[in-house]
Amino acid sequence: MIIEFRCEREYARQWMARETLSIDGRDVPVQIVWAPTAEPRPAGLDALFELERVALRKGKHGGADRLKLVPEGSQACGAADVIVDFTGAARDPDCSARLYLRPLFNGAAGENAALAAILAGDLPVIDIVNEADGSVLDRGHPSGEIAAGLSGALETVMARTLTMVAAVLSGRPRIVPQLARPAGNDLRREAVGYVARGLAASIAKEIYRLCCYAPHWHIGWRFNDGGGVWQTGDLSGPSWNVLGDPGNHFYADPFPITWQGRTFVFFEDLDHRVGKGIISAIEFSDAGPVGEVMPVLEEPWHLSYPFLIEDDGELWMIPESSTRGDVALYKCVRFPDKWERYATLLSGLELADATITRHNGLHYLFGAWRDGAGGYSDSLAIYYADRLLGPWLPHASNPVLIDRASTRPAGNFVTLNGRLWRPVQDCADGYGAALALAEVVELSPTAFKQIVRHSLKPGPLWPGRKLHTLNRCGRLEVIDGSRVQPKTRAFASHFPSTVVSARTSPSSAV
Repeated sequence: MIIEFRCEREYARQWMARETLSIDGRDVPVQIVWAPTAEPRPAGLDALFELERVALRKGKHGGADRLKLVPEGSQACGAADVIVDFTGAARDPDCSARLYLRPLFNGAAGENAALAAILAGDLPVIDIVNEADGSVLDRGHPSGEIAAGLSGALETVMARTLTMVAAVLSGRPRIVPQLARPAGNDLRREAVGYVARGLAASIAKEIYRLCCYAPHWHIGWRFNDGGGVWQTGDLSGPSWNVLGDPGNHFYADPFPITWQGRTFVFFEDLDHRVGKGIISAIEFSDAGPVGEVMPVLEEPWHLSYPFLIEDDGELWMIPESSTRGDVALYKCVRFPDKWERYATLLSGLELADATITRHNGLHYLFGAWRDGAGGYSDSLAIYYADRLLGPWLPHASNPVLIDRASTRPAGNFVTLNGRLWRPVQDCADGYGAALALAEVVELSPTAFKQIVRHSLKPGPLWPGRKLHTLNRCGRLEVIDGSRVQPKTRAFASHFPSTVVSARTSPSSAV
């Protein structure tokens, strides 16, 4: 198979400088045909992109930077098996390629459509359309948590567009979700103003980081004798308490479990001064936390999201280690503080927040998948196996969903009245900004469908800036969020409400 990308010559970008496209680990040849420009870009766009490169990316080049071309004529359509047209020009009626794909951004073609959506304040919904019959072959909504400025947002959109093109060309069946398009495809908004606001926001963030640890996550807990979050669909009920931390560490991703007659909450423990997470734990009695936080698992690489599962009479942990490029299983050899790496379930991939459920006789592993580019929270991959130790096989439609609002796992699956549910991170307003509760209405090695039923955001019941994990063990419910955490006592005097103890009312966690 030969793939042809049709791109506008006058706006050639670094992401177009490729000879292959990776499809299921196979490098498929790509040829570029440079087409004339149909529409001009916003005035001064290249200068603004260069300003962002210097000011936001510390001089690092990105996929939206201009690509210098060697003068050459456009090639004729005909040799390629598949054409992917990134322009807004009409399809050549004499083209003989067996498949002609057109990416659309909020329903419109071309880079200007992507820029218009970004300038309107959001990344666009991406459709991959078969031009022969107008059918939508795939649809997704990318996350922008690592996108710096206008150029970074454009690079993120195009990176996830290539993810979707590769998925379509893999031949795997696609699951096309219904996603609401953000408002706005209007280039009349000034790119200069967008970049200026982005630079100002970046400066403000740098000042904030100089004064405060960012982000600073903290864990909330409560005992609940009645229906919890899953039953109410909100955070109402008994007041939430805050698990105290030393200030220069943050605690996140709480997973509670009762094992051998004792209840512990395991969580990510990140030392801001080092920038690497370990797994720690604290015991709970019927009255709350007991004793001190204890480290239980550390590796040379970053660990977080300590998913726990009981299987065959043993206790196991799958901490996130996506930066290492694998999904590893650890066995508890002494509860709670001694764990040994036992097996590698998956390797050679970035998969965050691996979470397993048993359903209809199979084990299913969900995780936020990344193919080396774009955001970390918008693509869902599923694997299945007969047993915990595998072998684990990919779902027929991986990635099964691309949607920043309902993809990334946020805690244990829950079964209520015979219905399977999963908490998900809603990253529409940024990484970890909110939670959603999604009902899994269809799950098999070849099918997947979920429906988001409830959305939970920080507010009066859980003040703060974020909310991204939910779990329960018996009466004990746990969540997490973020707050302002000054680095020094001098700054802390201006933020008295940020000092928390082991049992602090939620009104003091901001």
